[in-house]
Amino acid sequence: MAGIYIHIPFCKKACHYCDFHFSTSLRFKEPLLQALLKEIEEQVTYLEGEPIETIYFGGGTPSLLLLDELGALLDQVKNHYEVIEAPEVTLEANPDDLTREKLLELKQIGVNRLSIGVQSFFDTHLQWMNRAHSAHESENCIKMASELGFENITLDLIYGMPNLSNEEWEANIQKAIALKVGHISAYNLTMEEQTAYAHFVKKGVYQAPSDEKGAEQFSILVKTLEKAGYQQYETSNFAKEEAYSKHNSSYWKGKKYLGIGPSAHSYNGVSRQWNIANNKRYIDALNNGKLFFELEELTNFDRVNEHLLIGLRTIWGCHLNVIEEQLETKVYQTFLQELEHQKEIGMLQLNKNKFYLTPKGKLFADRVASDLFVG
Repeated sequence: MAGIYIHIPFCKKACHYCDFHFSTSLRFKEPLLQALLKEIEEQVTYLEGEPIETIYFGGGTPSLLLLDELGALLDQVKNHYEVIEAPEVTLEANPDDLTREKLLELKQIGVNRLSIGVQSFFDTHLQWMNRAHSAHESENCIKMASELGFENITLDLIYGMPNLSNEEWEANIQKAIALKVGHISAYNLTMEEQTAYAHFVKKGVYQAPSDEKGAEQFSILVKTLEKAGYQQYETSNFAKEEAYSKHNSSYWKGKKYLGIGPSAHSYNGVSRQWNIANNKRYIDALNNGKLFFELEELTNFDRVNEHLLIGLRTIWGCHLNVIEEQLETKVYQTFLQELEHQKEIGMLQLNKNKFYLTPKGKLFADRVASDLFVG
């Protein structure tokens, strides 16, 4: 089983913290949609005939597209790939785009999972982030989607903002719980280069994020959601009754996936590739019958390090046999010594052939993975 990701690189506004590839101009929307259709057809052999179980519209803001535009992309996938009978079809959406009419249209074309970019239920925070929606729109669209029969809804929240108190953060979490969504994703604010947020910090307009505050609010997040019956199945993702994102879980489990659109990434088990992050050059390449991407062939060390970096963030952990089969005996023995050290300092727990992060280790997930890296 494999997945297909389709990147829609358009937004109404530029969020201050965002470093994804997007444009606030719709000037190239029509030619870009035609290029997406071409790439879907051109890449038909990439997954070597594996059935498609998930289709994910990400961005950018895919909910900006019209029903006919989304439908045409879905039809193109179904016409050229073997898609299972009831695939998970996810649409990332901003609350201000989800009217009653829009939601009914999305159900009509087969979208069955909504990923709603709430970020906060406080208007002051939304304005600080330069979001296009209001807190009222967030709450209203989630209730409306549930009433219309969308059973698979996830919402995104952001913590670690300089102006976000612990009390406000807990109120955000409690509001999400009260809305009875099955899945919550929560991300610590980071200051990425080339973003408006980084510019404002350098100018002294905004404060930089605090690692201490981020760690404190992460702990509040985990405790509050676990108490409410959510399972932390990945560092930033929580689900009730195993309402996992099948698409994102496929990334974390090392399944194959195809990325369509500018800046989209693909993985086939042997290599990774990523499309150029430029709308016009992406369009021009496809119009000339070409694909414009960079390619990275994965070494054994690469595979081990990716397994560590991704696996340690999940409830599925990492598998010793996967690591052993990729490494020479001497390198593997050195790895086991570091693994034992991480266990002794309370970062890891071992269970037969698998190892996982402890609650303490989850606060330092990337550092633990880095200490275990080989090569």
